[in-house]
Amino acid sequence: MSYRTEEVAYVQPAQPAASALAAQATQQRSTAEYRALDAAHHIHPFSDMGSLNRSGSRVIVKAQGVYLWDSEGNKVIDGMAGLWCVNVGYGREELADAAYKQMLELPYYNTFFKTTHPPVIELSALLAELAPEAFNHFFYCNSGSEGNDTVLRIVHQYWATQGKHSKKFVISRKNGYHGSTIAGGTLGGMGYMHEQMPSKVENIVHIDQPYFFGEAQGNLTPEEFALARAQQLEAKILEIGADNVAAFIGEPFQGAGGVIFPASTYWPEIQRICRKYDILLVADEVIGGFGRTGEWFAHQHFGFEPDLITLAKGLTSGYVPMGAVGLHDRVAKAIIENGDFNHGLTYSGHPVAAAVAVANLKLLRDEKIVDRVKNDTGPYFQKQLRETFANHPIIGEISGTGLVAGLQLAQDPKARKRFANGGDVGTICRDFCFNGNLIMRATGDRMLLSPPLVINKLEIDEIVSKAKKAIDATAQQLGIS
Repeated sequence: MSYRTEEVAYVQPAQPAASALAAQATQQRSTAEYRALDAAHHIHPFSDMGSLNRSGSRVIVKAQGVYLWDSEGNKVIDGMAGLWCVNVGYGREELADAAYKQMLELPYYNTFFKTTHPPVIELSALLAELAPEAFNHFFYCNSGSEGNDTVLRIVHQYWATQGKHSKKFVISRKNGYHGSTIAGGTLGGMGYMHEQMPSKVENIVHIDQPYFFGEAQGNLTPEEFALARAQQLEAKILEIGADNVAAFIGEPFQGAGGVIFPASTYWPEIQRICRKYDILLVADEVIGGFGRTGEWFAHQHFGFEPDLITLAKGLTSGYVPMGAVGLHDRVAKAIIENGDFNHGLTYSGHPVAAAVAVANLKLLRDEKIVDRVKNDTGPYFQKQLRETFANHPIIGEISGTGLVAGLQLAQDPKARKRFANGGDVGTICRDFCFNGNLIMRATGDRMLLSPPLVINKLEIDEIVSKAKKAIDATAQQLGIS
């Protein structure tokens, strides 16, 4: 049987009137129209929708560098890099071009069924170059939440390959954040999330966080307090039984928990305990990875060596969703050489995401963005914050390094006395920031900053100046001077 094809002239079909009107309306909607549609159809993350719908969302319509513009034409400086993720800044054509080219060439194919593709191969090789020496294998997912779900699967599979089936418990910390899936939420130990999850993942237990300003008692130094909190891990292991404990997971610094940086005694002791009892050490690098502290990975800043690392956010600078888990060689060898690893996602190693990640990581490397954070803009940012808020009547401490910082709001800073209604005070301050065209996050009574890594010193000055105005206004509203 043969088929005959004929050349015909292609005529662009007339656009239906309804579609034309819809397209036109989309381009010309007013802020009020956007807000009405948003309220009618969109449920936001971590939001009181009734309250939000009454006040109306701020509609962000474009971005460039470290700035956002809303539908009213206001120019806003983004002190949070989106959600800790837009490391190379907004509007990088290199990332858009990488996505476009890959979409034309191979928009999707899976990595199941003995197949692979060039973008995920190139990304894996590049990550192996950038990661610490012993990390040469990576499993891909779509987010940090999925990455930490994957960590649990890897941890349990690892111990099964070692014939240690009783090692099922994973220890994490209160007020950590490891995502918003059921497993990630259980790992995180944040009470307000747990209350909405009656079906928590079993065999996950928590120890206290190393939050010196908020929880230290007596005359302990920060170093003594951090050591004591680390030693809770050993006590919990002994309580459960070392033969029953599989892993400890922690963010090198707590991100959503308030940018809490433990003293230098903390992580070496955590690592010592994990090695002593043969327990896997997992670093959640979703926020800290890819230059935030001035090191490629935050655990390098704190000087410890994990067995698994969770990656996302800065992996693609947030331009497309992607997450990953990096496996230390000894863990990877056990997974690779012992049969099927029965875990995967439709979009594991998505070719477009992988292509964008490669372009993003090359920018961070070739433009020496991470080096600049470590040696130039990071130290300047920290210096400006500490000098500006020295002896401020409601700032109790500033924690952080590189381009991440947490500012503790306090009723009596010198006595380390927090506000009784700290969450309300944080919201007041956040709203002053928001109205002053600065994105600065509030976590309870701590104000958080994590700007794009491409920020320059003039833009840092703008952030610090606007933060000062907002915090001064907060103090004034509280009647503190």
